[in-house]
Amino acid sequence: MDVTTSVQTADWMAVREQLNNTGYAIVPNVLDAALCEELIQQYDAPLRYRKTVVMERYRFGLGEYKYFQYPLPEPIQQLRETIYPQLVPVADGWMKVLHQEKRFPSTLIGLQQQCHASGQDKPTVLILKYGKSGYNTLHQDLYGDVFFPTQAVFFLNEPGIDYTGGEFVLLQQVPRAQSKAIVLQPQKGDMLLFTTSFRPVRGSKGYYRVNMKHGVSEVHHGTRHTLGIIFHDAVS
Repeated sequence: MDVTTSVQTADWMAVREQLNNTGYAIVPNVLDAALCEELIQQYDAPLRYRKTVVMERYRFGLGEYKYFQYPLPEPIQQLRETIYPQLVPVADGWMKVLHQEKRFPSTLIGLQQQCHASGQDKPTVLILKYGKSGYNTLHQDLYGDVFFPTQAVFFLNEPGIDYTGGEFVLLQQVPRAQSKAIVLQPQKGDMLLFTTSFRPVRGSKGYYRVNMKHGVSEVHHGTRHTLGIIFHDAVS
């Protein structure tokens, strides 16, 4: 099954419901093992990437990630174009309940046009690699004034076999209360959708905004690769 079919056949009604309820959703088996292995094997192909970031140099954690350059590899472009419109109803719904005027284009190219008009024309799709003791500090992937409120990460290795530890962590920062940690361990080929920056939560007086960050816990053994798909582009 190709990636477009994998995305289109997902139960998007259930996915959108979970995103609205929790700020994240796991969609199993979106990538097959062959594509996971191909992406890992191409990690060291320099012509694919525009920029490499060694995390410890910037106190981002311990590990490395690489931003793809345009044009993106075809399966990644297909994923980005096919997933985005499925998430627009969630994004627009969040803006509506938070009384924000912002609404999002129905297609990825429309969002990219908004990004480019704001000087954001660099691709943000990236592949990340962690070895033993690797981790990623809590952060948000914003990259500029224009940003889409949800993003995706694909897990390319099998937890418990290829690596241990390395859980995906979401931190929900509740106003005037203690923060809540959410720890996830998707399987190889799974897609995790999650909020880029915030999500609405229903309270006694209506909806309020809850900020969220994400990161990766320490890898104990082995090597962990993930593919991150962010829909907005970057300034640099």
